[in-house]
Amino acid sequence: MRQSQPMAADGSMMAKSFDTDVIVLGGGAAGLMCAAVAGARGRRVQVLEKTRRCGKKILMSGGGRCNFTNLYSGPENFLSANPHYCKSALARYTPADFIALVDAHGIAYHEKERGQLFCDDSSKQIVRMLLDECRAAGVGIETEADIRSVERYAAGGYRVEAASAVWTAESVVVATGGLSIPKMGATGFGFDLARQFGLPVREPRAALVPFTLDKAAGQSFAQLSGLGLEVGARAGEGDFDAGMLFTHRGLSGPAMLQVSSYWQPGETVAVDFLPGTDAAAWLAERRTARPNARLSSVLAERLPKRLAACLCREAGAEKLGDPRLKAMSEAELVRLGERLTDWHFEPDGTEGYRTAEVTLGGVDTDVLSSATMAARDLPGLYFIGEVVDVTGHLGGHNFQWAWASAQAAGQVV
Repeated sequence: MRQSQPMAADGSMMAKSFDTDVIVLGGGAAGLMCAAVAGARGRRVQVLEKTRRCGKKILMSGGGRCNFTNLYSGPENFLSANPHYCKSALARYTPADFIALVDAHGIAYHEKERGQLFCDDSSKQIVRMLLDECRAAGVGIETEADIRSVERYAAGGYRVEAASAVWTAESVVVATGGLSIPKMGATGFGFDLARQFGLPVREPRAALVPFTLDKAAGQSFAQLSGLGLEVGARAGEGDFDAGMLFTHRGLSGPAMLQVSSYWQPGETVAVDFLPGTDAAAWLAERRTARPNARLSSVLAERLPKRLAACLCREAGAEKLGDPRLKAMSEAELVRLGERLTDWHFEPDGTEGYRTAEVTLGGVDTDVLSSATMAARDLPGLYFIGEVVDVTGHLGGHNFQWAWASAQAAGQVV
């Protein structure tokens, strides 16, 4: 890596200048992985990270234990305007490949549920692993690097000006992430950079994010705050069975986070409180078995008591004064069953980027190579990870995209 410090016309020292092969913008999951892969190939690599430390989102993920991949991660677990785009990278770097790297560093892990793998100890182990890989590959890392401009030379190559120095390189990899969790340092820098170079960006929005309810709906369920249960949830083309949590602002939990990626403002979300159950048939069976039982008491056999009472009111059963089952007609049981398994609500919105785990949308994949992540018409410019219009489901899939897209770019930069 060559360094020079030219003199300005007035005799003062200008910013230091460095020449390298690859500049990686962003020291998160994708950026560190790509840098390590490229460095291991003998490329001179410099990572420029805007915050004080690398891997901040890794550190906070999975409750501090990092859900670093999913055993079953595949193209069907991702959303994109082009659902085929992610297939190449995911096929060439699989969960098994990343697990082998984790094993090589002696990191203990466990499967929590549905293929989700977490560190036994701490997310810090994954960050340390990536930094160790970078160190072994001779990668340079600068934190608190305030990027002021990125320019492309007419003859090829790029110039990156930071507050502390100017860098030139043959290739630039944009791994700056999305807009989710701004308190962690997230910005729209990568999207702005793509637009600067004339690349289209699909409108970003918060995804894997809790829903909020309007004041009236919120008051109806205020007494349920903190209560959680397993449900089925549907919005748009998203359909998931997972946990749901009532909050003081609305609805959260894995089921709600999952369908939030498919939901559009003005649409409803459907909740099945008895997934896998023919609710009308079950209610009819309970009427035969417990004819004198109150409806709320029967619902409490399958649901938390507070929710059972609330759903009685929401279903209109309060007009009957929490009836005994024997007083309910077949038609009323059918209507109630439909309500319990297809309860619709219209969110007021979401909690936005403040709590969103990822950003939906991003750099349009139509202008990127699925094999290398390179911008087709701008040699030497690459986009990887969350900044690209590829968004995974909850459960380790977004990390797997970070590793896979980073590997694809790192092998060629």
